[in-house]
Amino acid sequence: MLAAMAILVGTMLLVYFDREGYVDGNDPENKISLIDSIYYTTVTLSTTGYGDIAPVTDRARLINAFIITPARIAFLVLLIGTTLEVLASQGRELFRVARWRKIMGEQDHVVVVGYGTKGRSAVQTIVNNGQDPEAIVVVDPSALALEEAHSDGLAVVTGDATRREVLRRAGVQTASQVIITTDRDDTNVLSTLTVRQLNPDAWIVAAVREQENVPLMRQSGANSVITSSDAVGRLLGLSSVSPMLGSVMEDLLTYGDGLEVAERDLLVTEVGKPPQSLPDQVIAVVRDEQVYRYFDPVVTLLARGDRLIVVRPAKELPWAPRPGTHGEDRAEDHD
Repeated sequence: MLAAMAILVGTMLLVYFDREGYVDGNDPENKISLIDSIYYTTVTLSTTGYGDIAPVTDRARLINAFIITPARIAFLVLLIGTTLEVLASQGRELFRVARWRKIMGEQDHVVVVGYGTKGRSAVQTIVNNGQDPEAIVVVDPSALALEEAHSDGLAVVTGDATRREVLRRAGVQTASQVIITTDRDDTNVLSTLTVRQLNPDAWIVAAVREQENVPLMRQSGANSVITSSDAVGRLLGLSSVSPMLGSVMEDLLTYGDGLEVAERDLLVTEVGKPPQSLPDQVIAVVRDEQVYRYFDPVVTLLARGDRLIVVRPAKELPWAPRPGTHGEDRAEDHD
């Protein structure tokens, strides 16, 4: 719009300042006013060309040939190009949303609220660990986030995630997981409350900037809460106290190289063994939806149905629910 207006105004001024080179067939005095200049510019750039106002001097005709004609072409390109771009963008968006809704009906999908740095990293991590990008939908009011999510091949719902209608359009009521990562704790809390009301069974992971807001976020319905500022500060502190420890922690947080923290199923051959005896470095055991550290007396011996949180080389099978790293069967398959 700004470019089109600039062409209109520029051409109008050009005609007005050179008004002595034009004649008006409807004016006996052949005087070109400012209104005549505006009129001539609009009918000329739109290629209507009634012919009632026309250049008569050589200078005016040369200006029309070498300046106004290219301006006319640029103006038309702007109008047509912008229209085609909008139609194409809307068409791609409709196709993407239709495809996403079809996939959403066939498998569990993930809703990501907020597509800033944290949101993009979260999406990249779950995609690298097997999540289908077509089963991910982003909710964000920002046009920049919309463009970035589209370039990443994700479906997008533009709007405020604290509004029920926006979350409904994203299919929150049937989502298996919801990741909430806006830049404001109050927005995250309200979004979590709304998501939990729409979907009592979704697994909600939310980020907060301040540790003091963690209890409020949990009370709002979040299953897992990550304190971003404290986590970064702790990593900075560890790197200062022990650079090597900081490097190891950074390695664990970086996907695809060195060490990985992963969750996997218990194997048949591992039932009845202590966590410390397994090939993988077990750091926690999930039993009956509770997490126990590997040294907890409750998980001295592993039992059927347990899941393991392990540290292992990144070259192994990625983040599971896949069975193990050694080609064996899961213990629960033999129940």
